[in-house]
Amino acid sequence: MKKKSSFSTQGQRADIGDLVIYRMLANRYADAVGPFVFLDHIVPRIQTKINKEGTGAHPHRGIATLTYILHGEDEHFDSAGNYARVHSGGVQWMNAGNGIIHDETLNHDSKTDSKLVHALQFWINLPSNIKAEKPAYLAIQGDEVPQKRLPNDGGWIKVIVGNYENLASKIPNYSEQFLYHIHVEAGENVTISIDEKIEVAAFLPVKNTILNDAEFQAGDFIEFDRSAGEIVIENKLQEATDIMLFGGESYTEPIVAEGPFVMNNSSEIAEAYRDFYAGKYGKINDQKGRI
Repeated sequence: MKKKSSFSTQGQRADIGDLVIYRMLANRYADAVGPFVFLDHIVPRIQTKINKEGTGAHPHRGIATLTYILHGEDEHFDSAGNYARVHSGGVQWMNAGNGIIHDETLNHDSKTDSKLVHALQFWINLPSNIKAEKPAYLAIQGDEVPQKRLPNDGGWIKVIVGNYENLASKIPNYSEQFLYHIHVEAGENVTISIDEKIEVAAFLPVKNTILNDAEFQAGDFIEFDRSAGEIVIENKLQEATDIMLFGGESYTEPIVAEGPFVMNNSSEIAEAYRDFYAGKYGKINDQKGRI
């Protein structure tokens, strides 16, 4: 049985510097999809000048941030001393735990001739016991992301978070969760099965796509019902299309979000701010002198 879509919506502008960004989640219909509480789409653009300032050093607590670089190069700094550059197809994942400061700089990929910059950033809500742990970090290059061809050579799937058949991401699963990048060739279709009570949403980054017999537009965020069923992705275009499919089991603890913090109650939010202003998250030390 095909799953039914609950709603579809487009994002709101949330630009940072020269980056054109659409905030897809939270939106007017949903605050979360499984453990995912945030999604920003950094829209594809040709970079005309190097970004040296980054997003600006800022704190987080209670979530894991995940930046998926479709095209470009993402440079990460944080107050735990982690540093890495990740290139097109790669992932920057940071468990903020009990508090960290980080900064990211997105530019075109220095390993290719392409000047295209395109990325997605997700926030994944952590269970309360993980929120209390020390921060953790992973830099995953594009060739390290698990990937396989789909049946009948209709496309491919990358497992950025979670599992799919015999593929497993390096990113820890603190609950049942998944984030797939599905690439469907022209004229082909792909079917993904979703279990009962799993929350799931789709995002179409660049092209129109047919999902369960309904056509959706580029830039659409679509959430589906929670019954077990299938999502059939049909590509009737003359070129390949891409879809991001993500979700997981419902987050059952209370959620209180304010600014860069996602906790379980208001007193924990207040404590997160107090600890940040008291300097307990440390500072970033790097060759650019950011703090």
